[in-house]
Amino acid sequence: MKSMLERERDFTPVTASVVDRHVLARGSQEKVVNNITRKDREEKPDLVVLTPTCTSSILQEDLKNFAYRASLDASSDIVLADVNHYRVNELQAADKTLLQIVSFYLQKFKHNNQLSAHKTVKPSVNIIGCVSLGFHNQHDIAELKRLFLDLGIDVNLIIPEGASVNQLSKIPQAWFNFIPYKEIGVLTAEYLEQNYNMPFVSIVPIGILQIANCIRAIQDVLFNLGISVDYSQYIDRQTRFISQSAWFSRSIDCQNLTGKKAIVFGDSTHASAITRILALEMSIQVVWSGTYCLNDADWFKDEVRDCCDQVVVSDDHTLIADLIAKTAPDAIFGTQMERHIGKRLSIPCGVISSPVHIQNFPLSYKPFLGYEGTNQIADLIYNSFTLGMEDHLLEIFGGHDTRFSINSALSGQSSIKWSSEAIQELSKIPGFVRSRVRKNTEKFADENKIQDITLEVMYKAKEANGA
Repeated sequence: MKSMLERERDFTPVTASVVDRHVLARGSQEKVVNNITRKDREEKPDLVVLTPTCTSSILQEDLKNFAYRASLDASSDIVLADVNHYRVNELQAADKTLLQIVSFYLQKFKHNNQLSAHKTVKPSVNIIGCVSLGFHNQHDIAELKRLFLDLGIDVNLIIPEGASVNQLSKIPQAWFNFIPYKEIGVLTAEYLEQNYNMPFVSIVPIGILQIANCIRAIQDVLFNLGISVDYSQYIDRQTRFISQSAWFSRSIDCQNLTGKKAIVFGDSTHASAITRILALEMSIQVVWSGTYCLNDADWFKDEVRDCCDQVVVSDDHTLIADLIAKTAPDAIFGTQMERHIGKRLSIPCGVISSPVHIQNFPLSYKPFLGYEGTNQIADLIYNSFTLGMEDHLLEIFGGHDTRFSINSALSGQSSIKWSSEAIQELSKIPGFVRSRVRKNTEKFADENKIQDITLEVMYKAKEANGA
């Protein structure tokens, strides 16, 4: 659904229909069917998608029958999204619903002899999986268009963003499909490969190394389709002269990050990509890398196991918060949830994945994909590490409260107490390193089962940390 979050001029209006206890008592079939047929008359849409909700699942309502009843009186197509909200997350639901819509219309067009089966004269591609409210998806689309233009490949369709259901008949015209994100689009690409013999590329073009691998995969697809191209010079030129991240990784600024520790957490696409960039392109230690996409656990582990010390797959926010506090990294790269955790722990955080706030839908051009994306990511990584050193300036000139109110476990399980002498000694330490001294001291106390931190414990912790 279009949203004001993405700051588009033409966003989809949202209406609501109240379902009260009287409707629930006698069942909501009449109200749902009437609302579908009313909207069909008012808006004249091509497609109405009926989606299950937690309430409809609890009440065990026959939504399939609802859709059938509505289709008898509606002129638009009625599709029931076949997803179980108790068994899949929203990304899996979106992936499956996209497949359902694409397969529904391709079968419909094929039955009516409306399917465009002839390939375009020039190599072309369908970009599948860019969605509204996706992390920087709108900027990524623009960068992908630029990339394919440089490679001499036309963009046939962008699905679902930018395409109407009536245009789906043109899907088979493309030479191949491109899937920029792991979460949404893979099921559709696999369906099109199996039923319409359309190859697809699903290497995520985030980071210098992966962009090169992605372009080589596209080159191989075109070669198999009878087109001989060599993109090696293009890759070399873009890497050396267009993208600044390759140069930056060899600069003194980036070398100053040697020895820093980071953790990464987010969706499988962005968390794996950022982990690879940190470890392979910038030589930064990733203590652990994680994702909340439980269904992508095996793929994610294969992608990052050689780039980090530990792989974490969990959707337990409390567990992640405590793990971050225990690890005490120099920087966090995660979602807005991890950003809030980092703020409580005085650890800088760069947001690299959904869930996000409105600030992650910038008006300025900030893609994550492609060569311009490498510049944006390099800035994000460097600033996330270095801006954390500016807290002492904020403390001097004001701006936010730098007092400490956290312990080594955000879930509140720690019972460590500080003596007044230890707190006074801690206050003498410059603000930009005070949080690290406190965390290291509490970590030392926790490991040695010490409940009260005194001056003596502080000095022992300092010696243990080699300071």
